[in-house]
Amino acid sequence: MKIAIIGCTGVVGSIMLKVLEEQQIPISDLLPVASIKSIGKNVSFNNENYKIISIEEAIERKPDFAIFSAGKEISKKYAPLFVNNGTTVIDNSSAWRMNNDVPLVVPEINFNSAYNNKLIANPNCSTIQMVLAIHELHNIFKIKRLVASTYQSVSGSGAKGINQLFAERKGADNSSPAYPHQIDLNIIPHGGAFLDNGYTEEEIKLVDETRKILNDNSIQITATVVRVPVTGGHSISLNIEFEKDFTLDEIYSTLKNTSGITVMDDIKNNIYPTPLFAEGKDDVFVGRIRRDFSAPNSLNIWITADNLRKGAATNAVQILKGLLNNH
Repeated sequence: MKIAIIGCTGVVGSIMLKVLEEQQIPISDLLPVASIKSIGKNVSFNNENYKIISIEEAIERKPDFAIFSAGKEISKKYAPLFVNNGTTVIDNSSAWRMNNDVPLVVPEINFNSAYNNKLIANPNCSTIQMVLAIHELHNIFKIKRLVASTYQSVSGSGAKGINQLFAERKGADNSSPAYPHQIDLNIIPHGGAFLDNGYTEEEIKLVDETRKILNDNSIQITATVVRVPVTGGHSISLNIEFEKDFTLDEIYSTLKNTSGITVMDDIKNNIYPTPLFAEGKDDVFVGRIRRDFSAPNSLNIWITADNLRKGAATNAVQILKGLLNNH
């Protein structure tokens, strides 16, 4: 199998190579692609060095698969060129997620939609962990409304976000900040560009992508995205209103039987998910499970996951692995 990794030197691209190694994907020819300044340099994969090539050369070499992690403008321009050359593209940007002809896939939920498609979209990192935690609950109790508040790590902004945090922590100059305010010792209620309705792009992604993945536009969703000074792992405080009533035992049982979910909820022993615990792991962790007494049929949960792994690289590799198994 010949596979191209577009954006192989970026934060997500580097994790992508690591996850491909861990999953032992049978790759006969790796085509690492990065920006012009990186062409000719080496990346290591499975204890071998591979020279970084241009995206144009990768297209000419007609890989079986191309995984994009290089931003939406690169994906918009080049993904169709790969597809036209017979390559199946898994795109990690927001470029194609809401295109009606492109499946938006979380393998544990809707992998079947990926079949017979040459272009497949990976959802937003926060969307992935949220829908994975709620999709089985939705199937049983029917979600009426979601109120999501995210606590997103600086790694979600790539190297720029990480660099800003550590530059501020060291008191060093940073000429290219990711955020309009200091992030160290601070939190910033701002993710993505502000829209005319006062929400940000990241907040609207949570709304639109959740409805598409769950195939239910009736769910009412509102979100607030907050950037916090941690390096890895996104968290979500989620309030859920169901159509049907539930018992907490039913909620626990459903979550524990949901693929990809680990329940961590033992408040007597201070056990609940944190981003530091989730970092480097592929599961989505759920805790602080409790009834919302202020509204009927309502629940509060806390969700944490590694945004670079299940929120990006691992989800894409799971899609790839599923397609290979199908072949």
